[in-house]
Amino acid sequence: MKHRFIPLLIFLGLIVFLALGLRLDPREVPSPLIGRPAPDFNLPSLDDPQLILSKNALLGKIYLLNVWASWCVSCREEHPLLVEMSRAGTVDIYGLNYKDQREDARRWLDYFGNPYRAVFFDQTGRTGMDYGVYGVPETYLIDRTGTIRHKYIGPLTQEKVNTHLLPLLEELRN
Repeated sequence: MKHRFIPLLIFLGLIVFLALGLRLDPREVPSPLIGRPAPDFNLPSLDDPQLILSKNALLGKIYLLNVWASWCVSCREEHPLLVEMSRAGTVDIYGLNYKDQREDARRWLDYFGNPYRAVFFDQTGRTGMDYGVYGVPETYLIDRTGTIRHKYIGPLTQEKVNTHLLPLLEELRN
């Protein structure tokens, strides 16, 4: 007699899981790096291959690390917003040029504008992998201690900046 209710219980369990799944945002991928120190790196500058840049040089600053590439269509979507934020002095923005060609990336910045204080050239993508990048653009908010506070997947939008990034920046600055 009890065996007759097993299919009903399984069905109800599936309904609960599906209902919970529908409430999730598929663009929100939790990062295991949030709340942890940003991975170390030593990478050449996009503009000067002889100049080696590191994460340690950024300690003491609150900044965005924006992972981008000249071949990335979505990067073009968010780029005007990054340029605007840079001009307004909203936050320091550093670029991690990911799996790109140096000359293509430099031409791209010349054409669309350069919002970055510096650009780290990650031609092999190894540093991007250390940060858990699986697609570009991705942007990390990093605090003064070098701890990742948030990861934005996909292009930044004005809505994300207004509703999430600006309040986080305010919190970190106080």
